[in-house]
Amino acid sequence: MSRYDYDYGWKPYVPVAERRRQAARKIARLAKKGQTVSPVVIDGRKIAKTFWGKSWCDNLERYSDYANRLPRGRTYVRNGSVVDLQLSPGTVTALVSGSSLYRVEVKVAAVSKPHWNAVCADCAGAIDSVIELLQGRFSQAVMTRLCQEKTGLFPQPAEIEFKCTCPDWASMCKHVAAVLYGIGARLDERPELVFALRNVDQQDLIASAGKGMAKKRKGAAAAKVLDNSDLSDIFGIDIAESPAKPSPRRRKGAK
Repeated sequence: MSRYDYDYGWKPYVPVAERRRQAARKIARLAKKGQTVSPVVIDGRKIAKTFWGKSWCDNLERYSDYANRLPRGRTYVRNGSVVDLQLSPGTVTALVSGSSLYRVEVKVAAVSKPHWNAVCADCAGAIDSVIELLQGRFSQAVMTRLCQEKTGLFPQPAEIEFKCTCPDWASMCKHVAAVLYGIGARLDERPELVFALRNVDQQDLIASAGKGMAKKRKGAAAAKVLDNSDLSDIFGIDIAESPAKPSPRRRKGAK
């Protein structure tokens, strides 16, 4: 007796171990056909471990729109059901192994120019290099700004569109949820993809930082030059003006 009644169009429940075996077989068949596949592989219970991966997943979980389907998606991505995930600017395509092999497409809206300019301006001077940016090694203030709800770098539900070839009528099926978590896992490996996905240039953040640092350095250099009145106030002494150097005397007989 199957878990689901065929009269309602549902296929039998597939145990996790069997689903993993099916996923492995499907990956092997796709590779044999010459298709380049990039499965999402989760090591342990944590889907994401780095700043960018965890921030993506945290952003998904803050929205009640996704609450009902996310738990099943976590199970699917952990057991290796996302057999292929390809990310390009604004679009993610994936293959998810369930009762069948389903195709999922996720579209993420680009960040508007004013929105991105505001993010860059707020982070100016706080990020020194691309390496620091991609490794998530910056201040708590910058992290908070990038992760800010609605005005940060991560998308809201209204900015995400998705579709799946499965028969589930829900607005978000478990296969789509698995792919959304899979994006977080992929950002652990290649954090620069978050900028491609939102159609923004990570170098803009670095350029803003460079301008900010240049202003700071210029201000600091100017502050190091103290005039005589500053020194008098600090040390409580009078600083005499340096006398003008006398002109060199000419020796007799010199022409």
